[in-house]
Amino acid sequence: MGDAVKGNEKTKKEKAAPGKGKGGLTNKERMKIARQKMPEQDPNVRKTNFDEVALGLPDDLALLDAQRCIQCKKQPCVEGCPVRIDIPAFIKAIEEGDLAKSARILKDANSLPAICGRVCPQEQQCELVCTTGKKFDPVAIGHLERFVSDWERANLGLVLPDVDPPTGRKAAIIGSGPAGLTAAGDLAKKGHEVVIYEALHKPGGVMRYGIPSFRLPRDILDAEIDYLRALGVKIFCNVVVGKAFTVDDMLKDYDAVFIGTGAGLPWFMRIPGENLKGVYSANEYLTRIILMGAHGFPENDTPVVVGKNVAVIGGGNTAMDACRVSLRMGAEHVYCLYRRSRKEMPARVEEVDHAEEEGVDFNFLTAPVEFIGDDEGWLKRAKCVRMELGEPDSSGRRRPVVIEGSEFEIDVDTCVEAIGFGANPLVPQTTPGLETDKWGIVVADKETGKTTRDRVYAGGDIITGGSTVISAMGQARVAAAAMHEMLMSAEPVSKKKT
Repeated sequence: MGDAVKGNEKTKKEKAAPGKGKGGLTNKERMKIARQKMPEQDPNVRKTNFDEVALGLPDDLALLDAQRCIQCKKQPCVEGCPVRIDIPAFIKAIEEGDLAKSARILKDANSLPAICGRVCPQEQQCELVCTTGKKFDPVAIGHLERFVSDWERANLGLVLPDVDPPTGRKAAIIGSGPAGLTAAGDLAKKGHEVVIYEALHKPGGVMRYGIPSFRLPRDILDAEIDYLRALGVKIFCNVVVGKAFTVDDMLKDYDAVFIGTGAGLPWFMRIPGENLKGVYSANEYLTRIILMGAHGFPENDTPVVVGKNVAVIGGGNTAMDACRVSLRMGAEHVYCLYRRSRKEMPARVEEVDHAEEEGVDFNFLTAPVEFIGDDEGWLKRAKCVRMELGEPDSSGRRRPVVIEGSEFEIDVDTCVEAIGFGANPLVPQTTPGLETDKWGIVVADKETGKTTRDRVYAGGDIITGGSTVISAMGQARVAAAAMHEMLMSAEPVSKKKT
């Protein structure tokens, strides 16, 4: 990591930015420029390694895609962004050749832009409402966000924004996933003393234990966390809040507490045979492989059994990760069993396409009803049924209905259930007066993130159930703003003690 650069100071390396756009393009000319495709590893090569699949836009392609933005007055892309990045401004700076300025604009709203540029579903958010996208392909906002963030890291190193003077207030963050890190960054920039408590041995939450390195390289994640540390955020790992100490204990020393513990409680199908050896939750499977290094066994001392024939149940991003990790772990055949059609899959289109290119066998309108094992308790087959789509359910998607008499079996020796996650129950269970709903999700005000406990706020999957990185970040920004307002209107805890 390079030396930190304070404020808006420029360095000679900023001159390494691509040349300025020619300018003078009409909106019609801009929209006719084709969306640029990001280079990727060949599917037959990448399925044998954990290196990043997408290789990033080169300078000339980034400039072309930046020129596709028409700088429209309504700016629907900003409204479509959960953290409200000034998207037209950061893209305009790319076209002008001022990548340092573009990076500053990104960091004003987003402490983790290199991560968001890689894993966030832009096609469902900012790019979905892009004005250019009404008649043509939308501007590649996510690719450009990644491009600028990577350029800044490579050319300027660790660049710090201006930070407000110390306020004398202290905030504690529980969890170092996307919500916790975002809240920490926003509060630190306001001059508050911020401490994060993380249960696992490294920070990052789901971004470290749930997202494979071929989607989010660990050096990128570490660099974003180093940025927060440079802002003054302290991070303590191997601390399980609710066991080591409680929220009530923390409120004696901190002026505010933010709960960002995520949705780490796996859901199961509750069908016969789930206790067989070889049946995993996606949480355990991915954590063992990604965080604990099971892909490097026996050099790393965490084993995991991955058979020749793997079935992954589910159609979200986690399911795609489990499918693609299985291929890289040596599986010969990977089935993705999803009870709806491809159209209803919640996974990013890009992730589904990548999985298909790598050889994942998609079985739509299919659901397992029983796992069958051998005499030694090892999984050997999955009994499945065919489905058809009925009327829409509460999610707006058509409800899958079993086709009578459609049972069939497939040979599998590993099965990964990736059907969703529930809220982590430990902190709510050890915090009297912290209200949760019937699913264990913490009840928090949508406009402030405030919970039913005084001085306690929450954001991310703990208040929504399983969601996306950027959605968690957006909620954390809302909560951090409300926390700042509360902190500045109350006397610090430290003064109350004296």
